[in-house]
Amino acid sequence: MMSQMPQPPQPSQPTALSRCPSCEEPLESGDRFCGACGYDLSAVPPRPGDSPTLTLSGALAAAQLPPPEAASVDWPRAPETSSSGTPAPVHLATDLPGSDSGETPLPPLPGGLPPTGSPVSPATGVRFDRRDGGEPDEYPLQAPVPRPAGASTPPAGTKVCVACRAGRVDLDGYCENCGHAQPRERDHMEDEVGPLAAVTDRGLRHHRNEDAYAISHTTLPDRAPALVAIVCDGVSSATRPDEASLAASRAAGDSLMAALPQGTHPQQAMHDAIIAASHAVNALADEPGGAREHTPHQNSPACTLVGSVVTPTLLVVGWVGDSRAYWVPLDRSAAPARLTEDDSWAAQMVAAGLMNEAEAYADERAHAITGWLGADAYELEPHTASFKPDRPGVVVVCTDGLWNYAEAADELAEILPPDASARPLHAARVLVGHALDGGGHDNVTVAVVPFPAPSQGAGSA
Repeated sequence: MMSQMPQPPQPSQPTALSRCPSCEEPLESGDRFCGACGYDLSAVPPRPGDSPTLTLSGALAAAQLPPPEAASVDWPRAPETSSSGTPAPVHLATDLPGSDSGETPLPPLPGGLPPTGSPVSPATGVRFDRRDGGEPDEYPLQAPVPRPAGASTPPAGTKVCVACRAGRVDLDGYCENCGHAQPRERDHMEDEVGPLAAVTDRGLRHHRNEDAYAISHTTLPDRAPALVAIVCDGVSSATRPDEASLAASRAAGDSLMAALPQGTHPQQAMHDAIIAASHAVNALADEPGGAREHTPHQNSPACTLVGSVVTPTLLVVGWVGDSRAYWVPLDRSAAPARLTEDDSWAAQMVAAGLMNEAEAYADERAHAITGWLGADAYELEPHTASFKPDRPGVVVVCTDGLWNYAEAADELAEILPPDASARPLHAARVLVGHALDGGGHDNVTVAVVPFPAPSQGAGSA
């Protein structure tokens, strides 16, 4: 049997209706007039032959499509004029009273309904203009809560909020007045103590600063000045590296400041300071019973350390790990030098004669350290060395966040300002800026110490 294509209705034929548009009386096929009210069925306009196609997806498409039973109904077109010949009123969604999800009536629009001629979306009735043109393009955030009248001023030395400049900052780092979160103090720190200075910065890639430093000056029993600088770099793969570096730098600095005035030789004092720093970091690993059982993948807190003691005649350095100390003479015609040897995979390859320095430090394993402070360290071997320079100069004590961008001593000397001995803080800022300009991939910390220790450095820090 041959299938037949459906034929469209002829223009002269009225469109079939199931009910009378006037009285809702059921109709039969072919009726031209309603049998109940006599309504002329031929006066009902036919449905449009086509409509625009809209691409919808998901639940939105399901919500927009008409139900199947509605597709076969020919709906009458709304008249454009009323029975009196005036234009028929058009009602918008905004004309109708509404309520929220709790059935509470919504308040009317400020100033009443939009005036005639206002740009209103024909589909939704939502205004797209601004009433009176007074609304800004951007809406400012709410201002901090004003300080209550009569509130007492925080006592001197209290940390004050950087936003409202009035509230006190609590232990969690938030303002008690306006609630503003304060920037972390260790992201960038600078100190100038007498004739030496230090700067540390989080860098451009790390989420926190895991470096720390301690600088101070004191006097020896013979009243000669002594300058102390300690720089520590937290091991990022360990737990709480920022706490490790801070604990180590403070312990080492305190140990030196206690030993030097008592007459302990600076080199011995440096050795003892590294031992004290190791004990401080090891103490961080003491956790409540069973804590390590739930986090067996975590390593104990760990860090590296490098430090220097400068007197009028002696320069002492000590280190564990890959943080470094450099010597740069004020007379730039003289050669600068690196004063430390890294506890690292690259340094071991060079020392064993298996690679030259360029090859070793180009290897991806170059920065794997073989010595550090922490409970997980294989064996603590503090390194110390004493020097007696024959000319004035500057000692640069730094983490690898700097020397990654100026590894050789002559490269560092080119960056160091010529007046570094007289302006140590400026010099430290320049060196940190060089690392940031180079990419700032790591935390960077630098201490600048002049040699010999000037007499104005005498006194207790």
